Amino acid sequence: MKRKTIWFILLSMCVFALTACTSNVNGTKDESGKLKVATTYSIIYDMVKQVGGDKVEIHSLVPIGANPHEYDPLPKDVMKMADANVVFYNGLNLEEGNSWFKKLLETADKSGEDAPVYQVSEGVEPIYLETKGLEKEPDPHAWLDINNGIKYVENIKKALIKEDPANKAYYTQNAANYIKELQKLHDYTVERVKQIPAEKRFLISSEGAFKYFGKAYAIKTGYIWEINSENQGTPDQIRHVVDLIQTNKIPALFVETSVDKRSMETVSKETKVPIAGTIFTDSLGNIGTDGDTYLKMMKWNIDTILKGLEQEAKKK
Repeated sequence: MKRKTIWFILLSMCVFALTACTSNVNGTKDESGKLKVATTYSIIYDMVKQVGGDKVEIHSLVPIGANPHEYDPLPKDVMKMADANVVFYNGLNLEEGNSWFKKLLETADKSGEDAPVYQVSEGVEPIYLETKGLEKEPDPHAWLDINNGIKYVENIKKALIKEDPANKAYYTQNAANYIKELQKLHDYTVERVKQIPAEKRFLISSEGAFKYFGKAYAIKTGYIWEINSENQGTPDQIRHVVDLIQTNKIPALFVETSVDKRSMETVSKETKVPIAGTIFTDSLGNIGTDGDTYLKMMKWNIDTILKGLEQEAKKK
């Protein structure tokens, strides 16, 4: 069954569910007085949790470990979206795959100009894709630069205050505490990178998600495919990255938690360059594991990448 057909079936189910439901359809606060929030994926979910604390009830549409580029919403997602006081999304081309987010907003009656829907990447300077034909599309992975993550937090704080002004002081203090921790991690990263010779700072990942990270921390980046889609790990893509690795004598490879590892394993076999670690991009780790918050996932990435480059470079 084609995806478009599945989507129309889903819409019919959701419309029926919304019509049948008689409580909380107008986005009122829940019985505890908490602000009801919907986020498109787990990283924004955690940021909102850090700022909103016990004043918010949050639903993340895309589950941990899943791909936010392309997602097929469930009926419960439509219900949560329709019922939300606030909706947060990344923007910058992240939720554009099969137009799932736009369709979900329309179905949940959250597509109007006055709808409480906020782009957390507002104010970020975009980096554009390099693939031929996609040069005008922004790379969405801005959160992998902690400076941009701080901008996300500021935007979340402002939106929560706008929608729930009675708790302005609470959101402001939580955001300030959180930003302080993120700034410490950014400063730590800058100092750690200095310990690696410039010619050894080259990060190869499956998806080309680390451009913002590389620009922020003076690390060159390469990839097998540029952005998650149905066209991943093709023979041409494999050949291109193999040539890049061999030409630049890159010492280590990294694979993301949210992608199929087989393409990177093929590259490792072809180049005889080891996979030095697993890193996070589009999703947090499962609760109770490494990377289960934005702060922890970034710390894990930074330590894994820099340790891997250091250790493998010494062997060369």
